[in-house]
Amino acid sequence: MRKLETKTIVVASHNAGKIREIQDLIGPFGFSAKSAADLKFEEPDETGTTFEENATIKALASAKASGLPALSDDSGLVIDALDGAPGVYTANWAEKADGTRDFAMAMEKVEKALSERGAMAPDKRTARFVSVLCLAWPDGHTEHFRGEVEGRVTWPPRGTQGFGYDPVFQPEGYVQTFGEMSADEKHGWRPGDATALSHRARAFKLFVETCLEA
Repeated sequence: MRKLETKTIVVASHNAGKIREIQDLIGPFGFSAKSAADLKFEEPDETGTTFEENATIKALASAKASGLPALSDDSGLVIDALDGAPGVYTANWAEKADGTRDFAMAMEKVEKALSERGAMAPDKRTARFVSVLCLAWPDGHTEHFRGEVEGRVTWPPRGTQGFGYDPVFQPEGYVQTFGEMSADEKHGWRPGDATALSHRARAFKLFVETCLEA
């Protein structure tokens, strides 16, 4: 495993919500970070069929364009009753004809698909959020960190916090959806904590333990 020896990195994302969460997580470690969107890098085509492949595509593109290490996230909602969909295509389910994304529409698509499968009872709506972080260096070296959080899809959406599908995801052991949680509640982790709640925080915790801690 390669240690990260610089405090200047690129957040390899054009997703405002994801950029904000990653910057919140890396902030306590004193990083100076700009996003691929800030730097006006072209958004690469995510042609992978796994979270790891897509995270790698994004991180390597930003690392090579900037000459700096780049940290990317590829994440999605994996629903058992939908055979793992939307999975790596989670963002695609929100895409509109004009190229913009509408996650309210995406959540309705999920609910319609579950209804068509007869998955209305809570025990038929099990799901997990998956996040894979990729840290890439300009020389092509990469490290991967995977985090998952179990829960279920709920309806109707609840809460206006977070982004994406957060208002319909209720993590196991909680009565609130991610959409009803503050950033601190959702992540459930800060340096020195033993546990983390969100998928992204769990992946980030592995990143810290592997690449930052001595």
